[in-house]
Amino acid sequence: MGMMDGRRALIFGVANDHSIAWAIAQALHREGAELGFTYVNEAIEKRVRPLAESLGVQTVLPCDVSKDDEIAATFDAIKERWGRVDVVIHAVAFALREELKGRMLNTSRAGFHLALDVSTYSLIAIARCAEPLMSRGASLLTLSYLGAEKVVPNYNVMGIAKAALEASVRYLAYDLGPQGIRVNAISAGPIRTLSAAGISGFKDMLHHHEARAALRRSVGADEVAGAALYLCSDLGSGVTGEVMHVDCGYSIIGM
Repeated sequence: MGMMDGRRALIFGVANDHSIAWAIAQALHREGAELGFTYVNEAIEKRVRPLAESLGVQTVLPCDVSKDDEIAATFDAIKERWGRVDVVIHAVAFALREELKGRMLNTSRAGFHLALDVSTYSLIAIARCAEPLMSRGASLLTLSYLGAEKVVPNYNVMGIAKAALEASVRYLAYDLGPQGIRVNAISAGPIRTLSAAGISGFKDMLHHHEARAALRRSVGADEVAGAALYLCSDLGSGVTGEVMHVDCGYSIIGM
């Protein structure tokens, strides 16, 4: 018996076998959850389908989270196939590469809109479509980073998007709380992923983290997945509106 037996989880943001979303998918699968994946384009689909097949996942759907009609179509398909959804993982973020270097002051209006739309508003749009399919005990989980709270050089507009994302978690937790639906975020330490590769100076960021974190190391995707399992299962039934740091203690260090 797994702690997620009988539950159905829809995961937005699996990009490849190094992504945090994939580690979360594996953890949920090990505990008995039935999974569904989405992909944004054909290039990502080519990576996602073999991963889905490796876990026996049959529900793999196209969804560009910047388009309301595609989000709605995704949940229409989930309603037809499953009838309900118990867990939604939002592991989606994007900013133009040129916005992730140099001065935040130089962020373009178009780049700002794009980062906030894909990285932040998408959680709100997904939650709105998911709500009718979720019942008491269901959970939404998103991913953040310390750049939402503190200045991280080159993180720039993504830090602003993550700050808005964390505020959205609190407001969504308030809106959905009466229905018994929980909304939380994990603020993970830096991990070598496809999205992290777009941040200028990411290797320096990772080395700085490893040298100064309380545990003197970087965090693994499997450790983030363990925290996700806690937040999405009955173990975290009393937790909502929270941003949990899973970063080997880096965020507690002042000097």
